Amino acid sequence: MEQFEQAVLESKSLPERPDNETLLKLYSLYKQATAGDNIEDAPTNIFDFVAKAKHTAWESLKGITKENAMQQYIDLVAKLKA
Repeated sequence: MEQFEQAVLESKSLPERPDNETLLKLYSLYKQATAGDNIEDAPTNIFDFVAKAKHTAWESLKGITKENAMQQYIDLVAKLKA
């Protein structure tokens, strides 16, 4: 848990801003690690592309344990820092 919290802090001060796909991966791993499977309804506004992408990315991780999501998040942040 400590490593995960440290990775979350480090993700906010990366040397350069990740691309949108990587940001979605970070978001979805964070949500899976902290909240578990996505049980929220999909966004209803068809023009809210960002919310829709976030929902879909998180939904794609359904079934992954919180611990596994934390480790993937830690690994991804470490890779982005290098």
